Amino acid sequence: MSADLHCHTRLSDGSLGIEDLILLAQRSGVDTIAITDHDCLAGTVRGKIIGERHGINVIPGVELSAYDKKHGKRVHLLCYLAENPDRLEGLCKQSSLARRKASQLMMVKASQRFPISSELVIKCAAGSTNIYKQHIIHALMECGYTTEIFGDLYHELFSSESENNILVTPTYPDPFDILEAIHEAGGIAVLAHPGFYDNFDLIDDLIKAGLDGIEVWHPENSEEQTEDLIKICKKNGLLMTGGSDFHGMYNAKPIKLGDYTTPDDNLAALLSYQAKQKRARRKAAKEAEKAAAAEE
Repeated sequence: MSADLHCHTRLSDGSLGIEDLILLAQRSGVDTIAITDHDCLAGTVRGKIIGERHGINVIPGVELSAYDKKHGKRVHLLCYLAENPDRLEGLCKQSSLARRKASQLMMVKASQRFPISSELVIKCAAGSTNIYKQHIIHALMECGYTTEIFGDLYHELFSSESENNILVTPTYPDPFDILEAIHEAGGIAVLAHPGFYDNFDLIDDLIKAGLDGIEVWHPENSEEQTEDLIKICKKNGLLMTGGSDFHGMYNAKPIKLGDYTTPDDNLAALLSYQAKQKRARRKAAKEAEKAAAAEE
């Protein structure tokens, strides 16, 4: 079985719609995918239904944005299999609004420098619940200013190291608030791509706060980092997941669906995790009751 547990659709910053993504999985021999759009749960139900139609197991998920003020770094937490996903809607709306405000400011800055309109950017973002940097660059591609999404122009406009950047950074919640919200929704909290944002300084504190797993296999985790993450997970009894972080044409480098996957044993551990947690809680409650009765 092949399981890619980190996929984005047009609902956030992917280029494919839900059905196209699922058909691609079917044709690529990927049996299981997780739709993990940024701060967006809109595709979970539809993804499950379309997946069943095409024989693809679609695991409901979402990638939630956070900011670690202590270390000054962005953090992404993946939530899988939330039993009460509606409890995450407020958090998703909060982050989505912050992203929208930042995007609107960047659109204005881009239109001041180039003859593109906000309407064209919005057209390029059709189907998405928000506007992302890729959509602004897409509009500039349409107007002939570049031939690629993640080229020199992207780095000029959106790199913090560029003197000519138009970057506006949204304000996101604290990662520990995100972690708590995931658990309140009955979900499984997994730290996404720690190699991408260099979140290794945060891992120990997240584990103490109840982190359930880490995305070990990811294109932005180096081989050395992957080995270190496996050791951390085994030492602390954490789940291990893997995914390509698929965005279609909006990937920063060529990545095919299924290039990074979750091994079968780890997928089985993820799917059975909540049931095991519930059994452990029931057992602990019974033991506590026995201990209390013995003291009486």
